[in-house]
Amino acid sequence: MKIVIAPDSFKESMSALEVATAIQAGLVKIWPDATYVLMPMADGGEGTVQALVDCTNGSLKYVNVTDPLGNRVNAYYGLNLEQDTAFIEMAQASGLELVPKELRNPYYTSTFGTGELIKAALDQGVGKLLIGIGGSATNDAGAGMLKALGVRLLDKNNNELDQGGLALQNLAHIDLTHLDPRLKSCEIIVACDVDNPLCGKYGASAIFGAQKGASIEMIEVLDNALNNFAKVIKQDLGINIIDIAGAGAAGGLGAALFGVLNAKLSSGIQMMITATGLTNACINADFVFTGEGRIDFQTAHGKTPVGVASVAHKHGAKTIVLVGSIGAGYEAVFEHHIDAVFSILSKPCKLDEALANGADNLTRTAENIARLLNIK
Repeated sequence: MKIVIAPDSFKESMSALEVATAIQAGLVKIWPDATYVLMPMADGGEGTVQALVDCTNGSLKYVNVTDPLGNRVNAYYGLNLEQDTAFIEMAQASGLELVPKELRNPYYTSTFGTGELIKAALDQGVGKLLIGIGGSATNDAGAGMLKALGVRLLDKNNNELDQGGLALQNLAHIDLTHLDPRLKSCEIIVACDVDNPLCGKYGASAIFGAQKGASIEMIEVLDNALNNFAKVIKQDLGINIIDIAGAGAAGGLGAALFGVLNAKLSSGIQMMITATGLTNACINADFVFTGEGRIDFQTAHGKTPVGVASVAHKHGAKTIVLVGSIGAGYEAVFEHHIDAVFSILSKPCKLDEALANGADNLTRTAENIARLLNIK
């Protein structure tokens, strides 16, 4: 028997490699003679840089940048000089985990630190950037990132805007005069973990604003602010970003990368599938185990489990998903070659307890699944 284990990380609990190892620990109790292939995955969010560095024999570079609240934080990016490429994960500088829950407010959180990471990578002389943009704490359409790279975002009086998504309601002009010139000759590929548009009922604010601290009233204000951002991009740069798939990723960061920096938006999980060689790993596999911290209606829109399942299906393997929690609309994943979904929680508990016991719960659940599959 051949088993491929290709999960995403469980946010604020375990890395993708830790998740894969915990799943294997349960399966091996029942299937000790199976061949196991562990392939930690990511979809553009947390863990993307580590996975890319691991699969390309690159290295990590550490740099001090600005976090979403304006404080200084140590972050890293990946570097592979042989491939003339840097790997950047916006969550390192602008991620949700960097902001305590009581301080989360997308009116003011900024992607400035992501721009600083990009500048640090450009200082290495690379000609290609792979940027993962999942897991953000921000809803500023990448305005902070643009500022860090030299772009001036101006109101009607030619004053520069404050940081955060709220200020975008006053945006009147975009001045690219001082944009870092190295970006003109740099290829930028963006790994999006979702395919949402910038605005509307499926946009950045409506779908992801609440987890970043936005109330219902704030979501409407932020959506209008992002609409204004899109109008000014079209007015000043002649580029229509409003309906671009992935523009709403990371609070609209996808929109800025596409509309201002001429980046190519791509599926994060598809990029990882290519980089890790998952397709070859799934040849002759019997089962593929994957997972993420929470599965819901968003999973079908470019998240890791669905991407992994698409590869497994092509090789005739069954896909089983282990998750921390199951949310509304998760049933949509069964239309994308996922065969079964299991929550690893054994009893009602507080979030802190669930996060602390993640590995044990994964191992126990994986063992029970193997026992079930052994029933004749």
